[in-house]
Amino acid sequence: MKKAIILLVTMMMTVGILAACGTGEKANKKSGDKKELVMATSADYPPFEYVETGKSDEIIGFDVDLAKTIASKLGYKVTVKDMDFGGLVQSLKSGQADFVLAGMTPTEKRKKNVDFSDIYYTAQHLVVSKKDSGIETIEDLKGKTVGVQLGSIQEGKAEEINKQVPIKIENRNRIPDLIQEIKSGRFDAAIIEDTVAKGYFEKEKEFKGFTLSDDPEEAGSAIAFQKNSDLTAKFNKELKKMKENGELQKLVVKWFGGEQ
Repeated sequence: MKKAIILLVTMMMTVGILAACGTGEKANKKSGDKKELVMATSADYPPFEYVETGKSDEIIGFDVDLAKTIASKLGYKVTVKDMDFGGLVQSLKSGQADFVLAGMTPTEKRKKNVDFSDIYYTAQHLVVSKKDSGIETIEDLKGKTVGVQLGSIQEGKAEEINKQVPIKIENRNRIPDLIQEIKSGRFDAAIIEDTVAKGYFEKEKEFKGFTLSDDPEEAGSAIAFQKNSDLTAKFNKELKKMKENGELQKLVVKWFGGEQ
């Protein structure tokens, strides 16, 4: 009988301790609300996001500055996670990232899987090739091999061209890979966002490009979030303020050197 009483008391004490621990964990979770956000990007897209060669392993760029500015206003710190562009949407769906900033266009297909902020930057697309390629128009691409970044809006642009003139479409994970394939002669051309392409024109003097007409409904870059994330409205609110008070334009001038 005495052993039974001791066992009962021991069990009651154990339950009490576990209950207290559970309460403590809940309290800690409540008081220690998440104050760090993971930003997923593809750091091969200067001046939006890239690693400055020979200076640091830190990812810098327009998108990084924009993310850190907005997050700071909301009381968050940002950790930037580099990955292939084609895996960015999945990183949100799987919970690996809280948001994506990577010059991403909010297409209808992507909107089925993630939510988007308002547009923060508008650009166009260039068909990039060597100056001696003879490629000046879409018609000149007939029978040519055209490179695009895997999972990018440019893939869709290539498909549109393919409906007008037959081309061979090849994709790669990174923009530098597209440039290298043109230099080596494996690609005749590539479709790249104009702001990014112009950065390569400054370094690669043998390159040129012409602009593709854009669908207004698919123009521009936006921040991507998990479906139904409360961050979408919060970021939009701060983004609107930055547009109105000139902060966003200052970042544009810093990274692109001119008007949006």
